[in-house]
Amino acid sequence: MLKYVFVIWIVLAMVGCSQGESRVEEGNRLGILHIGAGTDIRSLDPHVATDSNSGLVIASLHEGLVTLNPYDLSIEPGLAESWEVSEDGKIYRFHIRDNAKWSDGTAVTIDDIYWTFQRYLNPKMGNPWAFMLFPVVNAEEYLKGNISNFSEVGFNVVDQNTFEIYLSEAAPYFMQLLAHQSSAVVSRKAIEEHGEVTSRFSQWTRAGNMISNGPFYLERWDVFQPLIVKKNPHYWGAEDVSLNGIIFYPIDDEKTEERMYRAGLLHKTYQLPESKIPFYQREAPEGLVVEPYLGTYFYSFNMHRDRFQDVRVRKALAMSIDRQAIIDNVLNGINEPAYAMTPPGTIGYYPPKTFEYNPERARELLAEAGYPNGEGFGEFELIYNTLDAHRKIAVAVQQMWKETLNIDVTLANQEWKVYLDTQDNFDFDITRASWIGDYVDPMTFLSLGMSTNGSNTAGFSDPEYDRLLQEYVPSASTSEERLERFYEAEAYLMERMPYIPIYTYMQRYLIHPSVEGLPANIRQEFNFRYVRLGEE
Repeated sequence: MLKYVFVIWIVLAMVGCSQGESRVEEGNRLGILHIGAGTDIRSLDPHVATDSNSGLVIASLHEGLVTLNPYDLSIEPGLAESWEVSEDGKIYRFHIRDNAKWSDGTAVTIDDIYWTFQRYLNPKMGNPWAFMLFPVVNAEEYLKGNISNFSEVGFNVVDQNTFEIYLSEAAPYFMQLLAHQSSAVVSRKAIEEHGEVTSRFSQWTRAGNMISNGPFYLERWDVFQPLIVKKNPHYWGAEDVSLNGIIFYPIDDEKTEERMYRAGLLHKTYQLPESKIPFYQREAPEGLVVEPYLGTYFYSFNMHRDRFQDVRVRKALAMSIDRQAIIDNVLNGINEPAYAMTPPGTIGYYPPKTFEYNPERARELLAEAGYPNGEGFGEFELIYNTLDAHRKIAVAVQQMWKETLNIDVTLANQEWKVYLDTQDNFDFDITRASWIGDYVDPMTFLSLGMSTNGSNTAGFSDPEYDRLLQEYVPSASTSEERLERFYEAEAYLMERMPYIPIYTYMQRYLIHPSVEGLPANIRQEFNFRYVRLGEE
């Protein structure tokens, strides 16, 4: 019922903007940014949310030790105003600013920072991002319960303004991890007042309960309704924040979102239907963004299902997908075919190509697995979340598998939250998935195959692969050797095929010419303290 109320609200809003001042024009005058959020927000807890939709909002509310510059993705001060790194790259010393405050006006303390990392790694938290801190001394041991004293983990309060982190091995990307949404410092007071510390969906994230430390605070968050944040007057950099607020619209239909943009209801869309790109290229190129994106679109096998435990079956399904045909006929020529998990060119890394579109070999593999011409394979299900492009791709893949392998797959569309729960519970055969790099390094993609990664949607577990990423790659003595070892690890992963890469993303969206400070970058990393609204 609530979703239908939201749909009616959108229609009324579009009609209301047909005369007089548009929503965008009003926003420019009042300093309110109107932005598409893609779909309904699942969580605003940095230690729970895994989707980019939630991450978009979290970026406005919470801040960690450091942040990213949206123009060049360089590291910038957050709660820490400065820092030093030891020559061996294993010791990070941060100097915490004196004027850091929570949205209720109280000071952010060094103890808040220490407590946040303790919650981050608490085994009961079930934090899907916990693996990212494994470079920290004893972080993995604490998460696994092998040690119970958090003081043995590599976080140290030196004094009330100095915080240190100790790594087991140098990690060139570590500062990017600290700028990630999951490393944002959270309010112990708010969390403890509204439920269990490790509760994944407690009331501390609701409007009126949340205490945050970012440039904005949470004003309103209701299911299927626009989420509203307002400027945080207590933020240490409040004088440099131009916006007075942001309204995030949960719109999971690209066509509706595009119409809202044309009606003057949105400054920026979350994405744009590929079919609309030629129109905007021709008629309104000033508002169109089509740029490389650090992301991969793929399908995940449920490795717990018997029929998918034979790698020959998984390879047959992967080899029978004509990626270029999907791009040409479904995606209007946008995006690039993917044959590995890591997008080519990530910090100079180019992944192996262990397979290709090969219908004949696919049929041979399926026959070798005991299913000649698909006989006896039986029907299975492919799930995807609500989006027209996902449906069209799934239909194309369904036809390719039928024509090439003579096997039948049913398609199931699920609402966003149901879809995420289905993945979390491994209640699927094959699921559509995607991964947007959390930092610019192959590790962010290859770690999806680690058994300890909460975002491992395939349920793939291989001790040798874990060893490659946790021991072999980190022990490389040069950056060149490190990339070579990544190549070996990815080849190992793709030979086992827990995932079927489909294509490498291109980001595509519309943004009003009056918006400044939201530049396109390969991570779609938004730092809302940079945003300015002017006139068209």
